[in-house]
Amino acid sequence: MSGALQNTFAVILNVEFVTGNFGNGFIAVVNIMDLVKRRKISSVDQILTALAISRIMLLWLVLLNWWLSMLYPGRWITERMFVVIHSIWTAFNQFSLWLATSLSIFFLFKIANFSNTIFLYFKVRVKKVVTVTLFVSLFLLCLNIIVINLHENISTTEYKVNMSYSLTWNKTRLSGLWFSFANTMFAFIPFAVSLVAFLLLIFSLWKHLRKMQHSVQGCRDASATAHIRALQTVIASLLLYAIFFLSLVANIWGSLLLEKKMLLFFTQATKIAFPSVHPCVLILGNTKLRKASLSVLLWLRCRHKDRDPAVHGTGAYLCGSSCIH
Repeated sequence: MSGALQNTFAVILNVEFVTGNFGNGFIAVVNIMDLVKRRKISSVDQILTALAISRIMLLWLVLLNWWLSMLYPGRWITERMFVVIHSIWTAFNQFSLWLATSLSIFFLFKIANFSNTIFLYFKVRVKKVVTVTLFVSLFLLCLNIIVINLHENISTTEYKVNMSYSLTWNKTRLSGLWFSFANTMFAFIPFAVSLVAFLLLIFSLWKHLRKMQHSVQGCRDASATAHIRALQTVIASLLLYAIFFLSLVANIWGSLLLEKKMLLFFTQATKIAFPSVHPCVLILGNTKLRKASLSVLLWLRCRHKDRDPAVHGTGAYLCGSSCIH
């Protein structure tokens, strides 16, 4: 059963890896090509590009760590090496989380409407707000890494990964719990900020719809449409964010129940679901990226029909016309 379980989660991890690299790579390539073409890039596209690149690095790091543990089982690794690997993962993970949070903040100040003076002050300075948010995230990232390395100076231990991917610890049960707890606490901060932005967007939409009920009835106005589109993206993002955060909480439990291999596999798979699936949500929620993805799918469809000798006449002509337009 353990062999089948291990193979199942290996397949899941590889699917998430491929999906995440394609999605994040597509976002980065489209925005970089647009930058080369127009010689300028919007604030949202800057955040999306940085987010995509950081997630690609994060996914490769997770996959490398996974396969090294599979290819070289039974090798003893000093805790110093463990801390270095964990610190690198923490850096890319925290950076991607805060970039995703910056998107939520950007949507909030660009779309929401409040008469509060402080909100209006930040609304006209949304770029500075995002910049300050990223600088704060760098400070918290440094603090997170310091906290992780602080524990290494207290206890020197080592761990071993055997063939069943269960961890054999000498004194590192407390160390694993410390790493998991520290990462969970620092990940909760951007999660809470995204949750607040989501609630404020809902409240702004509710106020706007209530105001519209007292005005002339007609088709849905642009502000309500913008609210709903932003909420669709933020809801999907927050759901994936919550799954990721719960996987970190489960990882704390896994540090206490190291013999539970299924829990270890599950937390590993759910941990990278956020950077793998979230790009698809961003592509569908962004007009430029959605149109670019449809153009790519249409191009692939035309290429497939051109190579298929069974396709003739009207079907091939229509495909060619669609590709041209």
